[in-house]
Amino acid sequence: MSFLNFFDRFNKKKLDDSLLKTKQNFFSKLSRIFVGKSRINSEILDQIEELLISSDIGIKTTIKIIDELETRVKKEKYLNSDELSLMLKNIISNLLKDTPPINIPSTKPYVILVVGVNGVGKTTTIAKLANMYKKKGFSVALAAGDTYRAAAIEQLEIWTKRINIPLIKRSMGSDPASVIYDSISYSKDNQVDFLIIDTAGRLHNKINLMNELEKISNVIEKKLSYKANEVLLVLDATTGQNAVNQAREFISKTNVNNIVLTKIDGTAKGGIVISVSDQFNIPIKYLCLGEKIDDIQLFNKDEFVDSLLK
Repeated sequence: MSFLNFFDRFNKKKLDDSLLKTKQNFFSKLSRIFVGKSRINSEILDQIEELLISSDIGIKTTIKIIDELETRVKKEKYLNSDELSLMLKNIISNLLKDTPPINIPSTKPYVILVVGVNGVGKTTTIAKLANMYKKKGFSVALAAGDTYRAAAIEQLEIWTKRINIPLIKRSMGSDPASVIYDSISYSKDNQVDFLIIDTAGRLHNKINLMNELEKISNVIEKKLSYKANEVLLVLDATTGQNAVNQAREFISKTNVNNIVLTKIDGTAKGGIVISVSDQFNIPIKYLCLGEKIDDIQLFNKDEFVDSLLK
């Protein structure tokens, strides 16, 4: 079964509503740039460049977009605002990475290692994923790998009771790798389909945090004879370019292969989605579009661009 088939029908209206602040911030300003203008010129391109940067698309990605726009404008020469909007859609869509379908392997469990700093919505994202899989008829277990914060374990306990799935944990201060070991043993003994592992978002220095993640990864591979199927990085869209800096740190030290952006509905700078996908060549896999348990969607780059620029 393809991974894409796990999801309910894509909720375009939910995406439109969640990107409303970004759309108002970006598209309304873009429209004002064209007022009274009959053709695209260098002055308009300069204004678009400023707008892209202010929407947290980032300097590097903005330069790519503007360079491509300039090349096309020179060829077309007499573009109007509608034509430019279509061109922007096409350029931005090409910068975004496709979210590929993933086939669930025959071996169990399918391991999702969730990483990210504290406060980005990591625990809630884990709960949303667990709920999504359970609703589709799969067995799920969670591992409380962040043993450095009592609140992290308590939050997972609340969610697992609400969703009615098992939580593998130890007391605060325990070795996180031992929790992962226990969770894999439990998952193998009980033929669990999905094991979702929470990890620490902050230790007293970054080196220790990254070393801890490496240790956890080694336990997974040693215990299962394969690596985590997904290393899912959770980023908070409302933090703008700080999210880019966080992504750079985690990607440099861990094998991140998918990204989820949370709190998209709470920011006017949803352009961070474009920046993150372009700069790190890693697909955005999910968008979290609200606080409810079902407010998570598989990322669709064409629908995202359409919502942003329609």
